[in-house]
Amino acid sequence: MISLVRRTTALCVLGAALAACGTPDAGQTPRPAPSAPAPSSSPSPSRTPTLAPGPAGLTPVFEHGPRTDGAKDGKKDGRKNGKTVALTFDADMTADQGPRAASGERFDNPQLIATLRRLKVPATVFMTGRWAEEYPDQARSIGRDPRFEIANHSYSHYAYTDDCYGLPTVSKDDMRANLERAYAAFEKAGVPNPMPYFRFPGGCYDKAALKELSATGVTAVQWDVVSGDAFATDADAVTRQVLDGVRPGSVVVMHCTRSAAPVTEEVVRTVVPELRRRGYRFVKVSELIGAANGRG
Repeated sequence: MISLVRRTTALCVLGAALAACGTPDAGQTPRPAPSAPAPSSSPSPSRTPTLAPGPAGLTPVFEHGPRTDGAKDGKKDGRKNGKTVALTFDADMTADQGPRAASGERFDNPQLIATLRRLKVPATVFMTGRWAEEYPDQARSIGRDPRFEIANHSYSHYAYTDDCYGLPTVSKDDMRANLERAYAAFEKAGVPNPMPYFRFPGGCYDKAALKELSATGVTAVQWDVVSGDAFATDADAVTRQVLDGVRPGSVVVMHCTRSAAPVTEEVVRTVVPELRRRGYRFVKVSELIGAANGRG
């Protein structure tokens, strides 16, 4: 699994570009982890498909759903048939990029969200807490739309390993608090029921990071298709990379930040109808995880 992360060269560029970030404010009480008793707006593994803990109780890691077109099983039990694919979008903003946002740089992409809605495409948005703080109205709108689900991408977009594309590193003692602070930011923005899924910044993790997050009850969500949209200017090249990589059950990683991924919305407008023509059905990550558990 870790070898997959090291092959994601497109995210290397994004990680370096997002490296100029500061230290999260101290003294703020984090929100309880998803597995702990919490208000009704908190994520709950009992209501949402998650993976069982890995060996020695480590945080489980999900990369893709079942490699099947689903037709045979669907006919047996009434589930929807067809090949499935999940489009995921990282809403990245690091802890110290507020001044850049104040000067006019856009870390959001409302046109992308509007296009997903127009095309009726379900999607999972992995959001940093700092992004939710900067764009609370958009975070709330995405979170309240049943077509989408919001998952955790950390608060600060600091890396959870020492060598992750030049990103600053979260200390071992702060790993869980950084995750929890993102959930607190979602709650403050009015996001209902964020998912108990976590995407490591840069996609970088190791056994120590999985151990530190094991008590939270989250499922770590990676991917098997790198779109290459980070700082890309050739939408056709990104489109080809996605279409060439998708297989049944795929999780595609893209970005929901105009400044860092300016062609993503254009790519979606081409990829969605083509994958539908090829017989794919778009789903959220939760459906893929449910299918992996036999609950799809």
